[in-house]
Amino acid sequence: MMTTPRTSLTIDCDGTEIAAEVRGSGSAVLLLHGYPETKAMWNDVADDLARDHTVVTADLRGYGDSAKPRGASYAKRAMAADQIALMRELGLGRFAVVGHDRGGRVGHRLALDHPDAVTALAVLDIVPTLHMFENVDREMATAYFHWFFLARSDGLPEALISADRETWLRSRFTGRRYDGDALPDAYDEYLRCFDVDTVHASGADYRAAAGIDLEHDRADREAGRTLDIPVLALWGEHSYVGRNFDVLATWAPFAPGVTGASIAADHYLAEEAPQATASALRSFLTTEVAA
Repeated sequence: MMTTPRTSLTIDCDGTEIAAEVRGSGSAVLLLHGYPETKAMWNDVADDLARDHTVVTADLRGYGDSAKPRGASYAKRAMAADQIALMRELGLGRFAVVGHDRGGRVGHRLALDHPDAVTALAVLDIVPTLHMFENVDREMATAYFHWFFLARSDGLPEALISADRETWLRSRFTGRRYDGDALPDAYDEYLRCFDVDTVHASGADYRAAAGIDLEHDRADREAGRTLDIPVLALWGEHSYVGRNFDVLATWAPFAPGVTGASIAADHYLAEEAPQATASALRSFLTTEVAA
């Protein structure tokens, strides 16, 4: 895919600096990355979408070149608030959100908390956090062991990972790509950004997912709050999610109008199958956002 000119910037979002890139023109789309990645995961997809959209790729709080404050909240509500502040600072009051992995969970919360701003949501290779934690079995705990490891609050994950950050980082990719063990094109960028502060921040992210995020999600369920905007779910045909869930049926109680499809990939759709992922997103954005 052709590289599109982009502007890099860092914006103070209510006290938390968020690093982002902006490219293209047209209706706005915010792309949020997963763990242990950065906004660089979107490069090919963002270039494609920028032909018709103003595309913002942002590093989540605690990742990439964004601030990584220790002791701060990493609840998805707080991480989503960073992104709404970013888009407002950019003058983009209404926008679609596309999130992969952790970014999908932030995007889900962003759409729930800011329905006036989010026009549509696409989530890549996830089912809702609440469903995951309420349906743990041996296969899930084995495939997603890092959820429970990183959620420990005794400092052990940070100590062990910090002792050999590159080995841990590589383990997140090797064996999780259906087309082999090749590392992502942006791996060197991920390694550059995977410093000790990211190790600590990402642990806080996963602890929040196993704690305060579930409280927020259960409160939404009790209140009957669901997403009434267009929602697209894409998942890897070969991923754990694709092999173990009826993805659309799982999302339906959270987003009654959800649509979606599988992509010939494992977990890292945007990097393993960028053209197919961009095509699916482009069709969704054209149909649901431009309509």
